[in-house]
Amino acid sequence: MFDTGNIGFMLVATSLVMLMTPGLAFFYGGLVGRKNVLAIMIQSFVSMAIVDIIWFTVGYSLCFSGGTGGVIGNLDNAFLLNITPTTAFSGNPSIPLYVFIVYQMMFAIITPALITGAFTNRVRFKAYLLFLVAWLFLVYFPFVHMVWGGGILAQWGVKDFAGGIVVHATAGMAALASVFFLGKRKAKKKEIPHSLPLVAIGTGLLWFGWYGFNAGSELSVNSVTVIAFLNTDLAASVAAFTWLIIAWIFEKKPKFLGLLTGSIAGLATITPCAGYVTPAAAMFIGMMAGIVCYIAIWYKNKKKWDDALDVWGVHGVGGIIGTIFLGIFATTAVNIAGANGLLYGGYRFFGVQVIAVGLAAIWAFVFTYVMFWIINKITPVRVSITEESKLDEALHGEIAYQDD
Repeated sequence: MFDTGNIGFMLVATSLVMLMTPGLAFFYGGLVGRKNVLAIMIQSFVSMAIVDIIWFTVGYSLCFSGGTGGVIGNLDNAFLLNITPTTAFSGNPSIPLYVFIVYQMMFAIITPALITGAFTNRVRFKAYLLFLVAWLFLVYFPFVHMVWGGGILAQWGVKDFAGGIVVHATAGMAALASVFFLGKRKAKKKEIPHSLPLVAIGTGLLWFGWYGFNAGSELSVNSVTVIAFLNTDLAASVAAFTWLIIAWIFEKKPKFLGLLTGSIAGLATITPCAGYVTPAAAMFIGMMAGIVCYIAIWYKNKKKWDDALDVWGVHGVGGIIGTIFLGIFATTAVNIAGANGLLYGGYRFFGVQVIAVGLAAIWAFVFTYVMFWIINKITPVRVSITEESKLDEALHGEIAYQDD
């Protein structure tokens, strides 16, 4: 018997996660130059179109069918074969399986889109489309299966409430690999955020959508749902304020962009922990997210890595440390379906969390670098130096703003 309350909640959560991809487009769009806005935004929106199709045809099946203990699923549910509107979701029989399928589809849409902020102004659209498809099959689908689909990492006891490993660690390390492969932007004009209000709108949509991302990952309405919602907000708030203070101290001004970036760092870092830790732990995790991610971006700037929109420093580092913090602070007093972390005697759990996120980081980095190398043999990946400063017109024949 389906529960209309749970169904309604999950459909709202699904809609919130869907809203995050346009939010990401606004966030990234505001951070680039005026003549490159559409080129970065279309990379997020096209993911909504392509991933939907792939998810329906083979993506869901590769992630969530195929038994236990493996690296990737099979095609038993390709084209949603053997699934009907009345098929119940095994993880929560009070909702139809279709609800779970469409909810997970929204995660698949936004994850590769996160990577685009690292290589902004450098990648041709055709090359990006090839990368988008290849990355889903070689990185995202395997880790969804291994962690959430009953694969080998799930058998080890690895936990990831809403995507610290599956989404943020993989996307962040893929971003770093793309930076190393593509190198620096060639255009001499320094890119600066052309519209902080646009970044703020994007941040607001992402923060709002993240409640569906994290609280919805309980896949039901109960006390864990509530604590995941609360932890999400606490971590984002503490991280935002921490970043603001650090920037005020070292950059001599309270930066609005720093406040916005800090909130995203907090959201990314709490994602794997949201339904497994106490609110007090969430506040500590948020504070550490603000500190560690700020240091990561400072280090990136010192090394002159051209991660244009700090995907590695915010999402990659946030996802990695969040997964490690989960191994420390998780407690079954919050979620009986979780585990006890290092503070509660869970030494093995801490170990498997560290190993799993390390494996994800290495896998995503290596496969992404190799993917770009192969794609570059098929079609040029990089745009020309003259195209870098006016991608909207050069690649898409459109402009975001009329010249004054």
